[in-house]
Amino acid sequence: MIRLVLAALFLSLAGAGAALADTRDVYTIRGIAVDETAPTVIEAREKAMASARVSAARALINKITLASDRAAAGGLPVDSGLASRFAAAVDVEEEAQGAGRYRGKLAVVLNPTVVRAHLDSLKVPYLDAQAPLALMVPVSTSGQQAGWVAAFNERNKGALVPFVTASGAYSAYSTWTDLSTEANPVNARRGIIAELQGRDGAWRAVVSTVTATGNEAVGATPPMPTLEAAAEAVSKMLDESWKEASIVRDGSRTDVSATVRFTSLAEWNTLRGALARSPLVSDFRTKAVAREGAIVTFSYAGDENRLRNDLVQRGVTISREDGDLTLRSAVSTTILQ
Repeated sequence: MIRLVLAALFLSLAGAGAALADTRDVYTIRGIAVDETAPTVIEAREKAMASARVSAARALINKITLASDRAAAGGLPVDSGLASRFAAAVDVEEEAQGAGRYRGKLAVVLNPTVVRAHLDSLKVPYLDAQAPLALMVPVSTSGQQAGWVAAFNERNKGALVPFVTASGAYSAYSTWTDLSTEANPVNARRGIIAELQGRDGAWRAVVSTVTATGNEAVGATPPMPTLEAAAEAVSKMLDESWKEASIVRDGSRTDVSATVRFTSLAEWNTLRGALARSPLVSDFRTKAVAREGAIVTFSYAGDENRLRNDLVQRGVTISREDGDLTLRSAVSTTILQ
């Protein structure tokens, strides 16, 4: 028993480190193109850095808030002063300079504490927690399979809905059983099928999620001119859907005690990690741990169905047994999420 509890504590600390890494990914805006001129290269470079900070601050606010909430607040303007307060660091990805001109691509890391405080002061809801990692499955029956897969790149690090692109052959009707062999080794708890439709100049994707409990439609992107633009539209739609489902708009919470059933230490840590990472869950505590189960307490926002929908994306099922809330793993894996 003592060994079990100590091992769980060790793995929980490892999970905390992963959560911090996720936050940095969300708060890093990459690939900001700059092209500035000034009397000297040093001045041009400073102008480029200032421009990148403003662009990054605007991009981050758009990433973690909904357009409807920004509009309700009367807009969320960003000037150079606010952008400077938001920015923690500016990194150079590419650069070329000379004769009073500075060009390149920059990455800006923003300060989560400062950004959150600003949005809280304006009472604008936001979501900066990433969804569980997914296996992206691009599917095409129009002879564009290779190009469609390439349009997604290997992964979309920093997005609110991160994914790793599949390399296997699947269909629009593939199930979790089909995907799990490739999903589990990369620590993905669900799949996302993006079925390409349309023609050159008007590509669209029909998107669905795949979990151990079944397949569910997400929606379709608008027609896009290129495969790359269509893939970007898929990622954007997933991010918007994640925000709409997960943003907490009021302080009301439901306090519960639940039983967690597991068959191994790794499975227990996966289950508790899923609860700890859910944006709907707070005040998670472990009250007792035994060989095959644990008693936990936590609070959650929204209703039980909303919590159930969130956790199933993380490979966890919720049921009522004799009136008590019971959580189990919906996937068979020994990989920590």
